[in-house]
Amino acid sequence: MQATEPQNDHYQRIGGEAKIRELVQRFYQLMDELPEAHRIRKMHHISLKSAEDKLFMFLNGWMGGPQLYVEKFGHPRLRQRHMPFAIGDEERDQWMMCMSQALDDVVEDEALRKDLMAAFQKVADFMRNQAE
Repeated sequence: MQATEPQNDHYQRIGGEAKIRELVQRFYQLMDELPEAHRIRKMHHISLKSAEDKLFMFLNGWMGGPQLYVEKFGHPRLRQRHMPFAIGDEERDQWMMCMSQALDDVVEDEALRKDLMAAFQKVADFMRNQAE
């Protein structure tokens, strides 16, 4: 019996590590430049390098590629790691705005963009820890 690739392998569809790195760099560039992203930008250190590296490593595994984040830091525990930050609808929406634009700028495959947006929306909703 021949092994088959997962039907929903985002890692291969996006183009692997190089494209994920490009997506993450664009995401943080937008967060840094857009005034509409001010609230989430101020949650980060002055240098975004560490956050960029961690998101890159996480997305690699999350999309079906090498588990770089898990190998270096262990289980992501996303919600737990984000609890020190007040994340409500506004912060979620700012994060999604940056990610949506980054996806539009970097990912050519429209179906993949839609798949990733739906998945990111679920994760972003889960990160909220403030009542609105």
